[in-house]
Amino acid sequence: WNISPSTPLGLYWVSRTPIAVGAFVMVCPPDTPIFQQARERTYIEAGSCPGHYGHMIKQVAALAGDVIAITTQGVRVNGHLLPDSAPTSHDPKGRAMPVTLGAQYTLGSRQLLLMGLGNRLAFDGRYFGPVGTETVRTVLKPVYTWTPRE
Repeated sequence: WNISPSTPLGLYWVSRTPIAVGAFVMVCPPDTPIFQQARERTYIEAGSCPGHYGHMIKQVAALAGDVIAITTQGVRVNGHLLPDSAPTSHDPKGRAMPVTLGAQYTLGSRQLLLMGLGNRLAFDGRYFGPVGTETVRTVLKPVYTWTPRE
């Protein structure tokens, strides 16, 4: 079950399909300062991943070779603006977000960009950047999902 609003709520099935753009994946966040802060602020929960992080479910927005740009309008992948991807400067509690406006990079061979597509408040790649493919624990197939109303 996914109960985090950064991805459609509901039931997901573990899949053996390859990682692809648009796929939902369950990842273990890397043990870095940005994820340490995210756990302290409860953007992500404590859990059984290395570093005592909880799993995150996100959608793959970009893969190796894709060009990413983060602007005030949002995240662009190969020039295409992702919906509801504009970064915010502060979280709902008024704390500064780790925004990297002006960042532009090409994903490496073992990198991907994860987003909470359709959720303008999701803690995702617009704040923590690309992650390694080794963080992916499984690809998930949505079985029964819904998007909560704001």
